[in-house]
Amino acid sequence: MNVHDPAIETETLSEDKRNAPTEQDAREALAVLRRWASGNDVTAFANLAPAEAAGALARGVGDAYPALSTIYPEDLVADKAYIAGLPDLQNGPASLIKGAKTAIQHVGISNFRLPLRYLTRDKGEMVLETSVTGTVSLEENKKGINMSRIMRSFYAHAESVFSFDVIDAALGDYVSDLDSLDARIQMRLSFPMKKQSLRSGLEGYQYYDIALESTYRNGTKTRILHLDYVYSSTCPCSLELSEHARRTRGQLATPHSQRSVARISVEVLPGDVLWFEDVVALCNEAVPTETQVMVKREDEQAFAEMNAANPIFVEDAVRLFYRALAADSRIGDFRVVASHQESLHSHDAISVLCRGGMFETSTLDPRMFETLIHRG
Repeated sequence: MNVHDPAIETETLSEDKRNAPTEQDAREALAVLRRWASGNDVTAFANLAPAEAAGALARGVGDAYPALSTIYPEDLVADKAYIAGLPDLQNGPASLIKGAKTAIQHVGISNFRLPLRYLTRDKGEMVLETSVTGTVSLEENKKGINMSRIMRSFYAHAESVFSFDVIDAALGDYVSDLDSLDARIQMRLSFPMKKQSLRSGLEGYQYYDIALESTYRNGTKTRILHLDYVYSSTCPCSLELSEHARRTRGQLATPHSQRSVARISVEVLPGDVLWFEDVVALCNEAVPTETQVMVKREDEQAFAEMNAANPIFVEDAVRLFYRALAADSRIGDFRVVASHQESLHSHDAISVLCRGGMFETSTLDPRMFETLIHRG
């Protein structure tokens, strides 16, 4: 007959708990087990419980894998000798290439950000957060590139006041530092300009999405400036129909208008500087109904009158921009992509107009027009 005394059992459990192994004891035991496992084969595990055998085999039978430190080595110095011994797969032989052994047109990094200085047309300076994309070409017999060199090459110029000359210098470093034939840099930023209201005299900042692009291909350098211009477009047909209702039936009606976006991409020719402010001025000249920043009642009325004086279809818009851009001798080839984001229809009206062969293409980016949605 078995008799269980609760008091005795409680005392025994308490004693076991006091004598339980510590975490350090467990680590030392595990190290011993691993050393034992590394010197034996599978038959040595016959007398171990399955769970014990599994733990012993965690590093592999016969694999003399050392116990690894879990403490960060703050005193480690990565000297030249140490660095020289590090693996560098990207600079490995062509035999390591996976897939087709073919040249790659662009490989690099996108959207590394840093604050950069820019010069304004009135010779002032401003610091703007800039998103940089840098790529180079890769020859068919090379495994890959060292991505960090793209950032390091660019950072060598990060304290400069940026212009296309500075971008071209960084581009040259890309070609030499990464031993490439072609290279490309694109820099995206939001450029603020103070704009005055139409009648009240108030001022506020309008922000323009701008991208600077510099390419080196087949020994030729090309400079491109992209700018998004946001404006209001009043439908000429809707304006006439509204007037017809008023005139013939005494019926109040309003024409539909909508926020619209034109992406202006221009080849910047050598010579006189083409300032950001100059491109904005060309757009204002072509289509004056730019969206407003600070507005009082008199400004809102003025904007309604301006829209009525400048009704445009999307076809009109791209041709107006074309005329203004073509008249500037600092601009070579260019492209205008316009999207009128309709308030009447559930779809948008779009148009693309190019001068020269630089921007012409037989295909369209499937999401090109989605990127023209102005998000404020």
